[in-house]
Amino acid sequence: MSSAGYDRAWAAWIGDRLERRGVPVVQRRWDPPPEMPLEEALRDLARPPGRVLLLLSDSFFQWGPRSHEEWNRVLRSEVAPRPDWFATVCVTTSALPHAASAVGVADLTDAGAREAERRLLDRLGLPTDPLPEQASASAGPRFPDDPPAVWGGVPRRNTRFTGRVEPLMALYDMLRATGNRHGRVVLHGMAGIGKTQLAAEYAHRFGSAYDVVWWVQADRRAAFRQELADLAPELGLPTGAEYGERLRAVRDALRGGEPHARWLLVLDGADEPEQIQDLVPSGPGHVLITSRNPEWTEHGCAALEVPPYTIQESVALVGLRAPRLTKDDAARLAEALDGLPLLLDQAAGWLSEAAMPVDEYIRLLDEGAGQDVVRVSADFPLAFRTAWSILLNRLRETAPEAVELLHLCCFFAPGAVPVRLLRAAPPEVLPEGLARLMGEPVRWGDAIRRLRQYSVIRVESGAAEGETSVHLHRMVHQIIRKDIPERERWALAEGAARALVAADPGDPSDPRHWPAYAALTTHLEWAEVLDSTDPRVHQLVLNCLRYMYLSGEYGSGIRFAEAAMGSWESALGAADPRTWALRHHYANLLRALGDYRNSERVERATADFLAAERGELDLDHLRAAGGLAADLRGLGRYQEAAELSASILERDRRVLGPEDPRTLNAENNLAVSLRLLGRYGDALALDERCLESRRAVLSPDAPAALYSEINLAMDLRLLGRYREAEHALRETVDHHLRVLGGNAPQTLRGRYHLALCQYAIKGAPAVLADLDRIRRDALRTLGEYTPLTLLISTGTASVRREAGDPREALELHEQVVAGYRSMLGDEHPYTIGTRGNLGLMRWTAGDRDRGAEDIKRACVRMARAVGEDHPWAIGWALNTALVRPADRRLPGRTNSDRADAVLGPGHPLAVACRAVLTAGPAEDTPPPRFWPFEPLVT
Repeated sequence: MSSAGYDRAWAAWIGDRLERRGVPVVQRRWDPPPEMPLEEALRDLARPPGRVLLLLSDSFFQWGPRSHEEWNRVLRSEVAPRPDWFATVCVTTSALPHAASAVGVADLTDAGAREAERRLLDRLGLPTDPLPEQASASAGPRFPDDPPAVWGGVPRRNTRFTGRVEPLMALYDMLRATGNRHGRVVLHGMAGIGKTQLAAEYAHRFGSAYDVVWWVQADRRAAFRQELADLAPELGLPTGAEYGERLRAVRDALRGGEPHARWLLVLDGADEPEQIQDLVPSGPGHVLITSRNPEWTEHGCAALEVPPYTIQESVALVGLRAPRLTKDDAARLAEALDGLPLLLDQAAGWLSEAAMPVDEYIRLLDEGAGQDVVRVSADFPLAFRTAWSILLNRLRETAPEAVELLHLCCFFAPGAVPVRLLRAAPPEVLPEGLARLMGEPVRWGDAIRRLRQYSVIRVESGAAEGETSVHLHRMVHQIIRKDIPERERWALAEGAARALVAADPGDPSDPRHWPAYAALTTHLEWAEVLDSTDPRVHQLVLNCLRYMYLSGEYGSGIRFAEAAMGSWESALGAADPRTWALRHHYANLLRALGDYRNSERVERATADFLAAERGELDLDHLRAAGGLAADLRGLGRYQEAAELSASILERDRRVLGPEDPRTLNAENNLAVSLRLLGRYGDALALDERCLESRRAVLSPDAPAALYSEINLAMDLRLLGRYREAEHALRETVDHHLRVLGGNAPQTLRGRYHLALCQYAIKGAPAVLADLDRIRRDALRTLGEYTPLTLLISTGTASVRREAGDPREALELHEQVVAGYRSMLGDEHPYTIGTRGNLGLMRWTAGDRDRGAEDIKRACVRMARAVGEDHPWAIGWALNTALVRPADRRLPGRTNSDRADAVLGPGHPLAVACRAVLTAGPAEDTPPPRFWPFEPLVT
């Protein structure tokens, strides 16, 4: 028998009626994976011996979800032709798929138990004679369409109840697992998570399995006693009017199972077990408790924590409450509200009548305007903020130190906060009560217990062994933080900031510390670190910015650095060394996103000021000058950059010596400048020395040493030494993967250059899939229009031109050109080169005239931008000769001579230039092998 989980009451009753007649039944829950075809799922049911009985219902058809059209097809193709395999019964009053009429469905609804049993037996071809007396004597499951004999206090059914299949089924199983023994289950979780709604849905959905369903409010002992005593007359118990007598009679009746053994008692809001646990009845029935307090487990209860909605459940609820929203809108709202049903219902209720876009609504929530933008449904009678205000007032009265600990949690980010981080807050800066709590483990443990008791926090085990965290929901975090008195805020923020300082590993350049920095950066804003006057907190800020730069968190880093600039320049002054250090990190982040004009503005102002104030040998000035040289490289001013880089290297050697890490940085940067000038051999000589020194001075695993490994291999590739370069890049990519991981910007760069080496050796078809994969990783990690992503997209587009779909290749070329034009302008060598690549694409795709014109224009403009002797200009002269055969001889001879002189006669570009001179007529030659432009990291 196959049934949906929600139809278990029907499945239990049908199974009992069949087994009493000697028909063995195996129950199978209908929950095939959504990706499994229905045909396959039904055939899987029919594999064991015996017939298959399908219990058709709304839940059965909707699982997956599946459409009626899909079911119509499968009922006709799989069920109708096999009556010896499949039989069907209907346990819903809703309309079935049309094809159900072809499979002979027996309708068990709207009939009494006897008639429903007759229809079932008739559908299965079994005798319908009454059972012998001994077979029918014992009590079995109740007929699901029969209402309980006693029903009271249960909230009306929520017509928008959504999802919760797994918790409902888990609850059903936990209560049924007790058999005839007394079963107690507590549904626990934070306010607004949906405990009461889940209990109410259980009572409505499975209430027919009980003779008695009684719901009482259990938040106060007196009310609980009164409402439980009110059950006495409903059970027909002979008692007087005094409710104490009625209460004793009810407890005795439930314990003895007389007059009804199948009873369900729901205790809603029982947050204080010690207040009422002595009154909770025992006996053969079931007790279902809703509570914020998981400590009911100490009183003989099994526990089921109610989780937030899944994203699918959240989207479904929002769709019911606010049909005007798209699924994408609903998903963003669900993510913003972390799956809290009460809050989702309130937010969707407001949005259903407001014209406000969801993104604007989420912004309001983040700014703390949540109470003004909710609409409370009658299905959820207590507004979210109101519910939490009541709870917090109670905590202030009974556990004030726990509230102070909660206030400290609100100066870390919402979600999970490691306990070690909270305990690291120095007591001397905290409010008195909290400081006392920090120094006394017993008081600390009691405060945590009280917060858990009311499900204000969750205590979680972290990924690290022995790591424990407290979890505070983001909306609860917002409500509590907003109400913290102003007089406490400075002390709490300073305590949180100092705790973050204590957790700072101190070296953001070491990739082993990046997970720690990733965790720390989430808390910076909440701890208000930019308002701190503590130099140790300032160093934490600088370390985190350095981490964001190295790990590729450029956008977040820029936003944080801009906020810090405004705060520090006002508080510390423009001349403070910490302000200059901050400006340097800010410029690095701007440069990483390709905003070279603004990064130049920042670094030039810094370098000029420091040179005037401290002289040109000042180390802070040299650092700023190094950043300025990088900006000049980014802007395409390569000769200026090389001259400045050489000057910085000479001064660093003079001040620091040749082996200082900062000197080695200057040496590396000069090599970058030379490479951009096309002086690949000179760059190789510097990179070889720099790599050797960095490995010795730092370590082979230092990111700077790894960076030099890529640079040296790139020099080899640009010199045409592809096999050597491929070997070196294979080694360094493996090294990067071990140390930095697959998506660090440096690793992406190494993977890209390895793919280009393999392209030169094996051809485009062999590497297209790898380049597409690297580009996807860059897009996901860095975004579409960062310098590194555009660089990778340029190479990918060129390979697609040769081996991919022409339409996709053309579109990617156009995206790259648009990106470089926006970032760098029309006259930059990268824009010129990639527009030329677009011409190569057009020419290859058949648009010969327009393509040739684009290629010729790139040739002229590249020579003007970088000089005729630059390899980029030589490459475009070659491409021009390839598409204009009539003009190739004379300019081709000059270009070939240049290539021999600049790169050497054995270089692949020089060889290609000579080949043009000896090529026959155009109609006799194979398609040209172009030399596409390749931008370099600046």
